Amino acid sequence: MSVRDISIDPRLLKSARDEFLKQGFIKAELKTICENAGVTTGAVYKRYKGKEELFCAVVQETVDTLKAYVENNTAPSLKDMSDDEMRYVWSMREDSMLGLFRILWKVREGFVLLLEKSAGTIYENYRHEFALHLTELNMKYYSELKSRGMVKGEISKAEMHVLSTSFWESICEPFVHKMSWKEIEEHCRILCRYFDWSKAIGLK
Repeated sequence: MSVRDISIDPRLLKSARDEFLKQGFIKAELKTICENAGVTTGAVYKRYKGKEELFCAVVQETVDTLKAYVENNTAPSLKDMSDDEMRYVWSMREDSMLGLFRILWKVREGFVLLLEKSAGTIYENYRHEFALHLTELNMKYYSELKSRGMVKGEISKAEMHVLSTSFWESICEPFVHKMSWKEIEEHCRILCRYFDWSKAIGLK
């Protein structure tokens, strides 16, 4: 009985990641990925249905990381949160934001693949879809604040989408532009000064 050579897997994923980062999904060549990994195309097809499934395997850790971050930072029941806890959610704290940047830094190559190199895959709209998801979450929190009389003025869903997209882009761009970690730390400090959610939504 043959034994699967598991040493191929990390070599293949690294080679695929490098090729996708360099060429993007559409232009990436499976032949090149195999040659650089020192494997045959047959070995690839034993593991993946094709190039797209290989791409998905490369970015899976990043997708899971972002999903877990959102889930861990979303309250199961907004009704059970105190007013102070609700205010705390909208405060721009450097320690909290830097924690997010640290998480993304660990998966930065996969993050860039999702943001910039995923055209032609199921993730080609990931950047926009995440902004939409962020908008929905922000609207839920905002609506709860409004029901408690804790905000003044009115933020429409369209306006919240603009704000949420702007905020999301300010998180994405440092990675797209290959900032160093030191530059990202400074960017985080500037971002927390610049983007004041409390004032934007009229928090009392």
